Amino acid sequence: MADDQRRSRDGSAGRADRREPSSTPADPGAGYRRPDASMLLLTRLMDHSLDEGYAEAAARRTAAGTTPGAAAGARHRPLLLLGLALVAGVLAAGAARQYTAAPIAEEHREQLMGRVEDETAAADRLQEQVDTVRAEVDAARRAALDGDELQERLALPELLAGATPVTGPGLSLVLDDAEGSEAGDAGVDPRSGTFGDAGRIRDRDLQRVVNGLWQAGAEAVSVNGQRLTALSAIRAAGEAILVDNTPLAPPYTILAIGDGPRVLDGFQTSADGYYLDALRENYRIRVESSVEPELRLPAASSLALRLAEPEAGAGGAVSPAPSASASKR
Repeated sequence: MADDQRRSRDGSAGRADRREPSSTPADPGAGYRRPDASMLLLTRLMDHSLDEGYAEAAARRTAAGTTPGAAAGARHRPLLLLGLALVAGVLAAGAARQYTAAPIAEEHREQLMGRVEDETAAADRLQEQVDTVRAEVDAARRAALDGDELQERLALPELLAGATPVTGPGLSLVLDDAEGSEAGDAGVDPRSGTFGDAGRIRDRDLQRVVNGLWQAGAEAVSVNGQRLTALSAIRAAGEAILVDNTPLAPPYTILAIGDGPRVLDGFQTSADGYYLDALRENYRIRVESSVEPELRLPAASSLALRLAEPEAGAGGAVSPAPSASASKR
């Protein structure tokens, strides 16, 4: 029986020895190793990213009630105030200078306007003298010529050259800038590609209109009282339009002597007429046209030739009288 008990104890001990060992030892500190034990340095860096010395310094500043930003702001505040004072001083000086220069600029502007008006009045007086002398020369020439045949032969060349005033039926065309264009509604002008007001009439616009009237059958043309000849020039000087060096202001009244209905129809169906329609539709240029039973155009202001001379021995035939639509006055 004793042998049976001993065998039973030995069998139990064998079974106990064959059991699987526990994954966790009875004593945690005896032989246990963390899975991240090989990355201890990285773990400490992650858990304690701030050095203890920095943490202590931050704690002392917090306890004292001061921060680095506040200290730097306190040091830079005088410089900031000084900069603001300098900027304010510059702005105040500029405003004072502008306020002082405004009356002077206005005075200079008024002086220039006065000079322009005086020179314009002087030019008008000289033009009146030119017209008077031209009338005297014409009267003396007529008195010196014997018979009406020579006078009739000279009538047509003078008419075509614009040397004498003419009357007759024709067409009146008035062009004016778009409403509000004088207010400075500036932009890029599509007609020229330059900076300017597209709602204002340009010299090239008048050139095209005048050329279209000539092509449509006009026999004599004037713009704002300035008779156009073969030597006339329409050009721009700044914002002004000059006709034979005479500045013009809108509205621009173009008078064309000829068969009024025929001239108007021919102009409206031409490329220049379509161009004027485009100005009216796209840029709000104001256009008024009317057929007149009688118009009067003055003589051209200057017909001086500096280099052109008649060919020696040339004697082309000249019509004895002007056309029926335009007659010398």
